[in-house]
Amino acid sequence: MRTTVQFVGGPTALLDLGGVRLLTDPTFDPPGDHPIGNRVLVKHIGPAVMPEDVGRVDAVLLSHDQHPDNLDDLGREFVGRAPLVLGTAGSAERLGGTARELPLWQSVTVGDVRITGVPARHGPMGSEHLTGEVRGFVLSAPDGPRVYVSGDNASLGIVQEIADNLGPIDIAVLFGGRGRSTLMDAYLTLGADQMARAAEILDASIVVPIHVDGWGHFTETRDDVPAAFAKHGLADRLVMPAPGEVVILTE
Repeated sequence: MRTTVQFVGGPTALLDLGGVRLLTDPTFDPPGDHPIGNRVLVKHIGPAVMPEDVGRVDAVLLSHDQHPDNLDDLGREFVGRAPLVLGTAGSAERLGGTARELPLWQSVTVGDVRITGVPARHGPMGSEHLTGEVRGFVLSAPDGPRVYVSGDNASLGIVQEIADNLGPIDIAVLFGGRGRSTLMDAYLTLGADQMARAAEILDASIVVPIHVDGWGHFTETRDDVPAAFAKHGLADRLVMPAPGEVVILTE
């Protein structure tokens, strides 16, 4: 099965699995400030592809809606027009429209692609009441690769759980950046070294890191990723599309 990815920017990527087009965490706003509670998240890099240029989307895979670096203002407009939005129960309730909960370890089918909801934890153990619920996804299709989309997950233990239950994983789309904010004295997403370790756990032959730069609360950048994967002997697994670029992952 031909599988491609187009990197839009931040956590936003367009995955095409045999003609089924799935968009992750829509973020299309230009650089600027995004207030959230008593904090302000600052976006430094705008999208490489605008909403009107994305084309047909069969479903949105929304890890969570409560943080503007995963769903911003223009992203909210986009999901309002999407035929299907899959995510957490809270996202479905808050967004309404075509947003639906995809419960943990349960699946729906879009075209020929089976989409399974998997856990994600947006910070250390016990942080869920502060960061909110987050969803990851595993995608599979007949004669196609198995794809893991992590969402904002900071737990390698959860990665192991997914590998144990739904492995083997062929392609891992991992959210990184080692995000940190004044919300708590802890990291909220994987760092580059942890992404490499996640690739080892999953035994994924292709790893696509996204959400690795572009925001002020990130403590790492896109440039940190290749060195970390080289350190673990995984440089040949790394695929890092330039913003806007479409890359063929499998034929």
